[in-house]
Amino acid sequence: MFDLTGKVAAVTGGNGGIGLGMAEGLGRAGACVLVVGRNEGKNRSAVAQLRAQGVKAESLVLDVTGETAGQAMVDAAVGHFGRFDILVNNAGTNVRKQPQEYSLAEFRSMIDTNLSSAFICSNAAYGAMKQQGGKIINIGSMMSIFGASFTAPYAASKGGIVQMSRAMATAWAKDDIQVNAILPGWISTDLTRAAQRDIPELEQRVVQRTPAGRWGVPADFAGIAVFLASPASDFITGTAIPVDGGYSVQG
Repeated sequence: MFDLTGKVAAVTGGNGGIGLGMAEGLGRAGACVLVVGRNEGKNRSAVAQLRAQGVKAESLVLDVTGETAGQAMVDAAVGHFGRFDILVNNAGTNVRKQPQEYSLAEFRSMIDTNLSSAFICSNAAYGAMKQQGGKIINIGSMMSIFGASFTAPYAASKGGIVQMSRAMATAWAKDDIQVNAILPGWISTDLTRAAQRDIPELEQRVVQRTPAGRWGVPADFAGIAVFLASPASDFITGTAIPVDGGYSVQG
């Protein structure tokens, strides 16, 4: 039920952090993995790490905000592995400021990277999946459901991820394509390590609120990625699943 042998997955932002954690999970479950990212060196390192675990992996250097990026991604996956079954829209960025301090360029950059890229890649994936079915996994955030003074454009993009996932889920269910979102809590990655430096006592406050008593790590996303990419989730679509150690349900 959780076997992905013969399936092909593309993971945007798959060269580090949560994206690489999911790529490793998908690969260990049998999928071939295309790592998609802008940084060639990080892509190469991620592919080497995956291959060392026995995963069939390739790299694509790509800015996923471009209008034709989605089709380039699909073409690369099909070119390397012969098909396209699973898309993980994980590419993301964040800049922390008060709402009035953002420039319009900064706002647009976060919307384009976090939300528009998922729209572009998902629409291209639909063209490849509509005859055979498939799985699309979009990465939201705790800021999809919570507010914070320093995340206005980021929260807007991640709230949009959840609503877009629901819309695509209803549109594409007839084609046997399931679309779901994952909402990471506080996970120790390069992005959040900057937040730990910038926000006093953040690390301690997160641990105190999280029932699991720790920050998450990228490996915590391997299982949910496999579940949402596998036949085990064939009757699950349009959901937004927190992976946060209980942070979002702590009273």
